[in-house]
Amino acid sequence: MSNATAPSLESDACYLAMKTHDARFDGSFFTAVTSTGIYCRPVCRVKLPRRENCRFFRHAAQCEAEGFRPCLRCRPELAPRAASWSIEDASRILALQAARLIDEPDAWTNMAPTLGTGVSSLPPEGARFALGRPGGKTDGPSVAQLAARMGVSDRHLRRIFETQFGVSPLQYLQTRRLLAAKQLIADTRLPMTQVALASGFASVRRFNAAFVAHYKLNPSALRRAGTRREGQPIEVRLGYRPPYDSAAMLGFFERRALTGVEVAGSGTLARTLRIAQGARSHAGWLQLRFDAGREQLLLSVSDSLAAVLPVVISRVRAMLDLDAEPIAINAALHAHFPQGDGLRVPGTLDGFELAVRAVLGQQIMVAAARTLGTRLVAAFGEPIETPVTGLTRLFPTPAAIAAASGDALGQLGIVRQRQAALQAIAREVMAGRLALHAGADVPATLAALQALPGIGDWTAQYIAMRALRWPDAFPAGDIALQKALGASSAKAAHEASLGWRPWRSYAVLRAWHSTPTTPEPLETP
Repeated sequence: MSNATAPSLESDACYLAMKTHDARFDGSFFTAVTSTGIYCRPVCRVKLPRRENCRFFRHAAQCEAEGFRPCLRCRPELAPRAASWSIEDASRILALQAARLIDEPDAWTNMAPTLGTGVSSLPPEGARFALGRPGGKTDGPSVAQLAARMGVSDRHLRRIFETQFGVSPLQYLQTRRLLAAKQLIADTRLPMTQVALASGFASVRRFNAAFVAHYKLNPSALRRAGTRREGQPIEVRLGYRPPYDSAAMLGFFERRALTGVEVAGSGTLARTLRIAQGARSHAGWLQLRFDAGREQLLLSVSDSLAAVLPVVISRVRAMLDLDAEPIAINAALHAHFPQGDGLRVPGTLDGFELAVRAVLGQQIMVAAARTLGTRLVAAFGEPIETPVTGLTRLFPTPAAIAAASGDALGQLGIVRQRQAALQAIAREVMAGRLALHAGADVPATLAALQALPGIGDWTAQYIAMRALRWPDAFPAGDIALQKALGASSAKAAHEASLGWRPWRSYAVLRAWHSTPTTPEPLETP
């Protein structure tokens, strides 16, 4: 399925999935049609092409490297991403982690302070390449710096990346940029200059040249006039693979909703958010609901976040785990948790916020943690005006938490040990020493978290599961988890979990969900 030379049985399976518009394989492969020069998602509703005209690729970047253009109807940029994890293949894990660093806009920003300044413009293939920031600068790390961060050589990283994805890191990055730009053109009224910068290009000239070269279409020709007036919310559709238990996901967030920051209920979730990029900060709101009939998420984003829409989309996909591959996950977990095939691991829009919530939730039930979080928001969160009833405040920044006095935090009911943990996390995030996003180094981040006061294994694993999007996190000390698994200790729970690797984060959610009357997750004292 990975390329045109894949065995005929796999190719025939891909063709059958495309023929039936099977959403379970959406984003798992793309079909390039030689007679049209277009590549599509399996769910595309265009007329079925002839079998002999179809070539199948696992990644959109492979299609574009072969000269195919994205379909304007099914829009490949909306498809779930493909990321098959394996604990037995170290090279695959390394390649996927490198792809996450490229995919995650937050990772681009947070790598620079550690690794220094890279090149200032996009070089030709084979030379150094820059990971462009969504804000428009391209001062991110080179391939060599990316490899150094991951502890391997430049040559080794290129080799394993091309083995896993079929393209070079630069080709992968270029496809991500172009698809992000394509979505901005279609779904916003941003000027082309802002589209170019927001999607990571150094200049409009480079953006136009790349767009025309790859898509044989001028960017302005893609935009339909009058689709959205300035000031109106941006409407976006994001695909996911079924089965997906949207009620369970929304219920998870509803039980934890903080007054002022989040409003959940009646099948929708709305919340405020802040996207910081260097010295600039963009604040706004979003609202979402699921369209189960079309396997899509309907996302509305405030106009104030239009310039950082790729970042917002990336974070929403992570928060709702839209890129999970249920076929692989269920193959490992269905026998043990047959009722949980549609459950996903809830993520977060902001890693720092999640870490604060995790600390507040230590050794207490969700309702109590929600009360503490609401008090924290009321005391230190900035006010914001939104058209959504109930959305009135932003979650406190790391700077606000770091500067808070012990007396002020104590008056909220936060004990001294948790005060120290909250402020330690805030200082580390502010200094750039702690990155809490999906592109972060998981073992190093776990070690850094547990070196902070008041942060134990449960809290670190919980943060890895939700903020770092690590599929194999396992908080073995969790009392509710042990009870659900029938384990008498953390060691017993850990031993019981080994057969579920690398999907133990999903096993945790299924175990929690299997005992709804059990108190919500508690850390072992």
